[in-house]
Amino acid sequence: MSVVLLSNCYSETRHCHYLMTPAFMKFFKKYLSTYLILLTIALAFVGGFYLGKGEREIVVVNQKGEPAVAGEVTISRSEIKKYLGKNVNFDIFLKVWDIVRERYVDQPVSETKLFYGALEGMVAALDDPYSIFLTPVVSEEFSESLSGRFEGIGAEIAVKHNVLTIVAPLPDSPAEIAGLKPRDMIYAIDGVSAEDMRLDDAVARIRGEKGTQVVLTVVREGVDKRLDISVTRDTIQVKSVTWEMKDNNIAYIQMRNFNTDTTDLFRQIEKEVVAKNPTGIIFDLRNNSGGFLQTSIDVASAWLDNKLVVSEKNAQGMGNSYYSNGRSLLLDIPTVVLVNGGSASASEIVAGALQDYKAARIIGTQTFGKGSVQVLEDLPDGSSVKFTIARWYTPNDRSIDVDGITPDDVVELSEDDFGEDRDPQMDKAMEYLK
Repeated sequence: MSVVLLSNCYSETRHCHYLMTPAFMKFFKKYLSTYLILLTIALAFVGGFYLGKGEREIVVVNQKGEPAVAGEVTISRSEIKKYLGKNVNFDIFLKVWDIVRERYVDQPVSETKLFYGALEGMVAALDDPYSIFLTPVVSEEFSESLSGRFEGIGAEIAVKHNVLTIVAPLPDSPAEIAGLKPRDMIYAIDGVSAEDMRLDDAVARIRGEKGTQVVLTVVREGVDKRLDISVTRDTIQVKSVTWEMKDNNIAYIQMRNFNTDTTDLFRQIEKEVVAKNPTGIIFDLRNNSGGFLQTSIDVASAWLDNKLVVSEKNAQGMGNSYYSNGRSLLLDIPTVVLVNGGSASASEIVAGALQDYKAARIIGTQTFGKGSVQVLEDLPDGSSVKFTIARWYTPNDRSIDVDGITPDDVVELSEDDFGEDRDPQMDKAMEYLK
């Protein structure tokens, strides 16, 4: 099975990080022929395991999907060579495989780890930050991230004034139930000082499996002593889109990503917003790294009536065009879209389309510039491979890739603004709509 993705797959943002199992991944093809050769090697490689007579399948630990220490991988050389180009000598790969397996100092060598490592390296050779091979355990985590489900404490942290700080616990999350509050400053994590601790290090310490505990020592304004707050991690379901009414009858819609739950949630919100007869809409796509292609089409359709939303072009300059579905409930409501450097992929498709048709005013800073589309192919052993197949263009044929979307009004949000809870981008949006 394959799905089309439009995502950087980052769980972290410029300032914040949900404290959960990673929503995943920190990672263009130059020549199609090179890619095809590499991919066919992978397919043949896998085929050697499942089609060869008397050969064993890859052994994977059931609980975590990690490669087993024991287990034999038998390579069907005749199967592989059927797919190789004339200039590819796969015998070199096999020779290195045998050398490592037989002579590496720490024995036994896990052949399944070598196998997955080879696949990871092969896809990495594409020099495309968005193409990657996923082992079974990571593939499972990635699928969970696209559904908005995580395990952790359900809070958002940031570095404010050089101090790790709770931005907000999610509603009804373990963090909120345990008593963590916005602006709590994290002094220690499980007794380890958080002073000068990097954000990603802190996240790695705080997140964890359901049912386990983490103790956060926090300093709270107005409380003389440090507080030790024990939080029991649990499964967290994060809504990808939420909304509220702000002053002057302006509806504020925040979309965190374009996940599997987003279309249904957004369509319900459309109806609720229209029922309030708002004077304007602020659609916040800041730090939204993307998600599914179809979801971006569904969302743009709220403002665009049967119009081209985005077109794709592959290595041959060919591709598909995608049109809105006619559900333009928000078409006549003045709209501002907020974007920043963390707005990527599906976010850029929506922002670019609304900008081209002048259906919304774009406010903020230059977007990320991730205008490529990936396909996620599931493999028989539970692993998967994600790779780039095309690039995206706005209705006015502007390339999204690399350059991104330039706002109509460029408004910076500085570190000082963030630290003092000021939001000049939101202020500009409110001013424009008033």
